[in-house]
Amino acid sequence: MAITFNSEDTKFNIDGRKRETAAWMRAAVREEGFAAGEINVIFCSDPYLLEINRQYLRHDYFTDIITFDYCENGVLSGDLFISVDTVKGNAEEYGVMFHVELLRVIIHGVMHLAGYKDKTDPDAAKMRERENHYLAQAPEGLLEGVVYRR
Repeated sequence: MAITFNSEDTKFNIDGRKRETAAWMRAAVREEGFAAGEINVIFCSDPYLLEINRQYLRHDYFTDIITFDYCENGVLSGDLFISVDTVKGNAEEYGVMFHVELLRVIIHGVMHLAGYKDKTDPDAAKMRERENHYLAQAPEGLLEGVVYRR
C-alpha cells in the first residue's frame, strides 16, 4: 500500500527523497511484524498542529507529532501530522541536525502505529530504543540536506 508525504499550510517537502524514506518506513513496519497499509505523513506548522491537538485530543499545547491510528488486522495505517516548526526547534534544542530529528519523529509516529506508547518512563524508554534502532538502519544520508526555514 501507499506511504504518502504531503504538506498543509507549509511549503516544506521532501521531494526527491520520498521513495527512499517510504522504503525505510516499510522496512520498520515489516520488522515490527506488520504489513504497511495507507500511511500519510503530513507536514504542517505549529499553529496547524495546535488546532488539531485542541480539536481532536483536547490538548492546548504544541507538539511535534500527532498520530491518528487506523490500523486493522495487522495492517498499519494512519495519518502522521508532523509540525516542522517544532521539529526544527527540537533539533536546535537537542543539538542535532534537522533531518535526523525529522527521521526520529517520522519513525516515532510509525512506532505509535505499531502499538508503542510513550506516556510512562518505561514506555518512553522502549519507544526511544526502537527509534534509535531504526535510525541506525536508515540509509546513509537519508533526508540529509533537507532544511526548513520558518
